[in-house]
Amino acid sequence: MASGRRLISTGSPFEKAFGYSRAVVQGDWCFVAGVTGYDYAAMTMPQDAAAQADACFATISRVLEEAGFAIADIVRVQYTLTDRALVDEVAPVLGRHMGDIRPAATMVISGLISPEMKIEIEVTALRSEA
Repeated sequence: MASGRRLISTGSPFEKAFGYSRAVVQGDWCFVAGVTGYDYAAMTMPQDAAAQADACFATISRVLEEAGFAIADIVRVQYTLTDRALVDEVAPVLGRHMGDIRPAATMVISGLISPEMKIEIEVTALRSEA
């Protein structure tokens, strides 16, 4: 595969405002920026953290597909939650999406840039040889 750099955008207004790409593909690697639970078409956010986590994975899946990767190519994930009390709520969602893949993972409790955001998920994928 060519080693050229390719930028992927979801069209989120945040990408231009904050000067970043949703994902950067470099060779066989895909680096996906932190994704929150927004539906970027409607600019709406689900209320509960589990629904936000599902929305994050929907965006991540679309971005990876556009970049030529599969969800199974994820080798690293970072979860950022705004409150440790949300861990039990989102754990089943994380397990459903990542349980078979089991990438190296980190979970951080921290504030996010908007109060309605409860979770942000960042992933790194390495294209499989198959």
